[in-house]
Amino acid sequence: MTNDLLPDDSGPEDDNWIATGLNRRAVIRGGAYAAGFALACQPISAATIQTSGDGLVQETTTFKAPDGVSLPLFVARPKGGKPAPVIVVVHEIFGVHEWVKDICRRLAKAGYYAVAPDLFARAGDATKVADMKQLSATIVSPTPDAQVLADIDALYAWAGAHGGDARRRGITGFCWGGRIVWLYAAHSAHLDAGVAFYGRLNSQPTALQPQSALGTAAALHAPVLGQYGGKDRGIPLTDVEAMRAKLTETGKSPPSAITVYPEAEHGFMADYRPSYHEQAAAAAWTASLAWFGTYLKHTG
Repeated sequence: MTNDLLPDDSGPEDDNWIATGLNRRAVIRGGAYAAGFALACQPISAATIQTSGDGLVQETTTFKAPDGVSLPLFVARPKGGKPAPVIVVVHEIFGVHEWVKDICRRLAKAGYYAVAPDLFARAGDATKVADMKQLSATIVSPTPDAQVLADIDALYAWAGAHGGDARRRGITGFCWGGRIVWLYAAHSAHLDAGVAFYGRLNSQPTALQPQSALGTAAALHAPVLGQYGGKDRGIPLTDVEAMRAKLTETGKSPPSAITVYPEAEHGFMADYRPSYHEQAAAAAWTASLAWFGTYLKHTG
């Protein structure tokens, strides 16, 4: 099983436990059980944020990966004006569902060209897989890190040719995508900044996922802001502190940083599910925009 399926992403009640605290009872409360994470399009929580598309250009399209495969892509960008800095939004294990698209809209409202690629598309549509074991075995685990990093490289090139300012590059991601942020910051010398939300830090190497985020600290080319929950049952605070110590040891300038929200669980940004922590999410979003504002808005 992939290292990114954390204990609070799956549980003992049944195989369809598909999100933090989202057991069968919670699904029934929220309405009819749709296949996979398509239920995210019909929010189960009154706290779910739905960002208006006013003033934005939104598009569902594709871009060509290095191996010639056309990968699905959601784009949200400000309407008119100069080309905006590009931020890649890396999805959770559940693929590019409605909440991921809303994150893109929020970033576009803040003045960014936000793009969310379906990095699992070669293996299948993660939004339509209801069974966690099947999702892990057939879609998440077979997706190589090297392929993901190369796809993101190609995506920045695509965005630069389609209205984005690819001289200014940011990346953010959640859970599975949070780990990818750390890896990509160590991979690309062209990245300007990253924000990693509760990405696993200490993972066992596999043939397709050979490196842990902890192993990237000395190799980061860009400053990363890590945002973690103090009550995350899948990412121990000892791992968070170990990463913080490694980042300090590198002495890199500008420095990366880690913020822990003491009362927040894994998935605290996910306003469509019970793990959402409003205060932590608001503070983390403000911090994210400040981070990108510092390293992207004034670059180039």
